[in-house]
Amino acid sequence: MNKNPEDVKKTQMAGSDKTTHSQSRNNTDKAARISYLTELLNRASRAYYQESREIMTNYEYDALYDELSQLEKETGIVLASSPTVNVGYEVLSELPKEAHPEKMLSLDKTKDVDQLAAWLSDKEGLLSWKLDGLTVVLTYRNGSLFKAVTRGNGEVGEVITNNARVFVNLPLSIDFKGELILRGEAVISYEDFEKINDSIEDTGEKYKNPRNLCSGSVRQLNNKVTAERNVRFYAFTLVSAEGTDFDTRRSQMQWLTDRGFQCVEWQITDSAKIKDTVKWFAGRVADNPIPSDGLVLVLDDIEYGRSLGTTSKFPRDSIAFKWKDEIKETVLEKIEWSASRTGLINPIAVFEPVELEGTTVTRASVHNISVMRELKLGEGDHIMVYKANMIIPQIAENLTKSNTAGIPQNCPVCKSSTVTKEENGVATLHCPNPSCLAKQIKLLSLFVSRDAMNIEGLSETTIEKLVDSGIIKELADLFHVEKFEKEFVEMEGFGRKSFENLCRSVEKAKHTTADRLLYSLGIPGIGKANARLIAKACGNKWEAIENMNTEQLTAIDGIGDVMAAAFTEYFQSAENRKIVADILDVIDLDETFEKGDTSLEGVTFVITGSLEHFANRDQLKEKLEKAGARVAGSVSAKTTYLINNDVTSSSGKNKKAKELGIPIISEEEVLKLL
Repeated sequence: MNKNPEDVKKTQMAGSDKTTHSQSRNNTDKAARISYLTELLNRASRAYYQESREIMTNYEYDALYDELSQLEKETGIVLASSPTVNVGYEVLSELPKEAHPEKMLSLDKTKDVDQLAAWLSDKEGLLSWKLDGLTVVLTYRNGSLFKAVTRGNGEVGEVITNNARVFVNLPLSIDFKGELILRGEAVISYEDFEKINDSIEDTGEKYKNPRNLCSGSVRQLNNKVTAERNVRFYAFTLVSAEGTDFDTRRSQMQWLTDRGFQCVEWQITDSAKIKDTVKWFAGRVADNPIPSDGLVLVLDDIEYGRSLGTTSKFPRDSIAFKWKDEIKETVLEKIEWSASRTGLINPIAVFEPVELEGTTVTRASVHNISVMRELKLGEGDHIMVYKANMIIPQIAENLTKSNTAGIPQNCPVCKSSTVTKEENGVATLHCPNPSCLAKQIKLLSLFVSRDAMNIEGLSETTIEKLVDSGIIKELADLFHVEKFEKEFVEMEGFGRKSFENLCRSVEKAKHTTADRLLYSLGIPGIGKANARLIAKACGNKWEAIENMNTEQLTAIDGIGDVMAAAFTEYFQSAENRKIVADILDVIDLDETFEKGDTSLEGVTFVITGSLEHFANRDQLKEKLEKAGARVAGSVSAKTTYLINNDVTSSSGKNKKAKELGIPIISEEEVLKLL
């Protein structure tokens, strides 16, 4: 969560006060500090849980929370709104609300494994992941899902029964007819999170983390959206099962598993084994497909756990364990600026390699200008870095605080002048140029696609990373990847083999044709077929192609006024001419032209149904176009023939052809025409 600069300033000022006054003044200062921290932490929680945004990191939140808790112990002052005594906030939703039969408490927490051992004493415990999603309470009656309610603020939740019915792994019917109430976590995997975010073009609309995405998905008013998000449910507590009696938590988990529920991964442990058990989970964090932010330890003996009761905030039979962040010192080498699809330009800290949680880390997001200013970063600074939840690299502290890192005046991709914007106290950097390549990832994806330049091994995600890293600044740069071997090989998700494969693909793609190049430019309305028509009309000569005027274009059968206008507008742009010229400098364009067969010139075909003599429709289409024919996608009065091996079919295209008196012919008849 990224802090408001004013909050940081206040925190630093308040934290730096010296104890130089009387005890009375000291208590007054502590009371003011308590009031300030309570408001700040509540604001951070509201932003995170209700508004899906972050104003400070988890590391910073925990540190301030611990400070507040200590101050409350020292002074005896605990405000009614303190996060140490209150659970959550008012639910803000249009979904129906429902009070829980009894308050759902949060868990006390520790980062000390020895404290877990002491807490267990001579008892056994069940240790499991603390999943990072949305807690949901399920009720089953007569073997079917009856109700699903979110945790909400612990006292009142939201009814999301329709949405729970489409959780991908949740049983709707179970082999148990009594009333069953259980709790679990609705989550979205890292893989699904990345897929969903990749499908969102506007970077500002992307989700910050899987938890925020899950929260929004589970609380949808339309459960079709929920179904598309692949939400999963993992049970972690059996509240009650009518007519059953269990002695241990492990037996409950096994019983739920037998009923068809997926339970959170767990291990039985004791005070002697707890360190090894925690270590076992720690070794699986990096490969865990489900987001988690720690572990939960619950006493295995159910009756003994109940006998301990609760505090006003926490149950005494369970405790949360948060990973003790491994923090190491390193040296900041530089700040890189990464441009995105919406023009947002994010700072990234690049530092000397450091080992964290078993992996080598060299980079961490700084999020925005406000955070960069707060940390007072500069090249050569000594910084403390850690991995949030043992996964995401973050900067915890800047020891040097040189504050020499500047804000770029130009976009790292297109070199346009940058603009700084401020909203809700957070400053961000933007590129206002609508033609910036970072905003045209779709264009780059088209450029490398199979029917265009055919550069294999470049997915949309890969292209975005190459643009973000500054390797790709214009289309022609895609043919110069060999210059960036070091950067490419070291980039996350890549390696030596993928780099070598890409180089081979690029070399092969350099040999291309005029129609492929024309299609790859993404000119509105100029698809594969129209690109072939234009190239053919110009005898495959590129100079003739890019200098065609509106009259010449509309004279080509199939090219209308709108397409012609888009075509001429594109090539009237000096910037576009330069883009094309740079591409031509690095490719080998085949401009040979054989007039060939023109026996079907002026004939328009539409293809439908399955084929027998051709592998697919594209193969037949190419054959027809080489003979001078035009292939359209739908039947109209301009259609000459509809190709369908099933002449008697009642399909829409057959019906339309019959209505218009257009002949329906088979492949055999097409081969005769060819």
